[in-house]
Amino acid sequence: MYPGTYAKTEPDQPAVIMSDSGESLTYAQLEQRSARLARLLHDRGLRRGDTFAVIAENSPRYYEAYWAALRSGLYVTAINHHLKPAEIAYIINDCAAKLLIVSAAKAEQAQAIVDQTPAVEGRLAFGGAVPGHENYERALAAADPTPLPDNRVGGDMLYSSGTTGVPKGVRPPLPDRRVDEPGDPFVAVFGKMYGFDRETVYLCPAPLYHAAPLRFGGFVHALGGTVVIMPNFDPEAALAAIERYRITHSQWVPTMFVRMLKLPDELRTRHDLSSHRVAVHAAAPCPIEVKQAMMAWWGPILHEYYAATEGNGVTLISPQDWLRKPGSVGKAGLGVLHICDDDGKELPAADIGLVYFERDKVPFTYHNDPAKTAAAQHPEHPLWTTTGDVGYLDDDGYLFLTDRKAFMIISGGVNIYPQEVENVLTLHPKVLDIAVIGVPDPEMGEQVKAVVQAAPGVETGPELAAELLSYVRERIAHYKAPRSVDFVDRLPRTATGKLQKNTLRAQYT
Repeated sequence: MYPGTYAKTEPDQPAVIMSDSGESLTYAQLEQRSARLARLLHDRGLRRGDTFAVIAENSPRYYEAYWAALRSGLYVTAINHHLKPAEIAYIINDCAAKLLIVSAAKAEQAQAIVDQTPAVEGRLAFGGAVPGHENYERALAAADPTPLPDNRVGGDMLYSSGTTGVPKGVRPPLPDRRVDEPGDPFVAVFGKMYGFDRETVYLCPAPLYHAAPLRFGGFVHALGGTVVIMPNFDPEAALAAIERYRITHSQWVPTMFVRMLKLPDELRTRHDLSSHRVAVHAAAPCPIEVKQAMMAWWGPILHEYYAATEGNGVTLISPQDWLRKPGSVGKAGLGVLHICDDDGKELPAADIGLVYFERDKVPFTYHNDPAKTAAAQHPEHPLWTTTGDVGYLDDDGYLFLTDRKAFMIISGGVNIYPQEVENVLTLHPKVLDIAVIGVPDPEMGEQVKAVVQAAPGVETGPELAAELLSYVRERIAHYKAPRSVDFVDRLPRTATGKLQKNTLRAQYT
């Protein structure tokens, strides 16, 4: 389904609400504005399979663009507005965007990339004037509101967050079905698992230029619910939004849980969270102690899934199953799981290896990078694909992730997974943020180093380092424990909480 379905029956129901300002977009408005934008793009020469891009802070305009793409066979590329102009220009040129929509709040980046993106044929700006850009509202008002006759489905073409290298454009094939026809496997899987429906009020505290926040809002719209968007994540503001909008569903990343857990008790207990039925989390592994603490606070409403921007498969786990299998990310909900060694040999239960999903067709390619696309495929089974995560299956088919292959530390020939050390230190009261990396060692090849952002007011130095090292060694094997601790003012993370370890390791290598 799509917004037009609900525009006919419940035209005044909010499809989008901004949590801070209350600005809203009804289903009737979303239907008409996305139809006008689709027509505008068509009139500017974009045809099925072409791409346009968006650079903006969280805004209802994202979903006008998203549904304009989906209803006209186009790709929309949402770009991280925190990137530098050269990085933004790289993505625009790589995805071959023919038209660019920008927010006036991002005017500096928009103007800086004009000369670097000569293939862009049209530039629109909303929320204020940007030199060299047309007024978005005027252009939309002038467009024909009649829906395009060819409404075969489009999609998003998003770029990985680049935590292990240069961002990769993920280009899924476009299905040959109409936007008003059912058939999206992700809507089916997630909608059924989490109970998305017309009564859903879904809180999005994360940036919409990332895959899960953008797509999940689309899933909620496909099933007729309301999406409440935060301009950015703030732990107390998130709790206030749950109370104010009577949120029923939400989605988070583990660092958001940690930030909320570290609020003073009087702030954590101030708000009425009784409407909150389903809290979904993903994007990064959640330490067991963090999830247990959230369950103790919110109750058994935490649902977890494991997936990737590439969309090659999904695992799902309910709160009840997780309590039986703490640390697991669930069983396959889309695709068949395989765990393989570096040579592609399938491994038995409990053995650690690369995580592959088997589908009935290759679900994605890396745009302009056939070598990376091939590297993501199993050497003997091309319909098995991996995004580089490492883990194992237990005897019941539940997946446990250990880390990303690119982050694994090999010290003296022994594999060490940083995530295990990070999990130990995440809730330490003197630690605000933690990253564990491998650094060069002349004897062992690599040694384990902890890089710590201390909690506010905590004095850093040799005494704190010794305390943290002792804390780790009391809880895991000594060979896995860091050999040293460095303190930093801030760790490099994406807005969705993913550590940019390539950036961090570059400082040491």
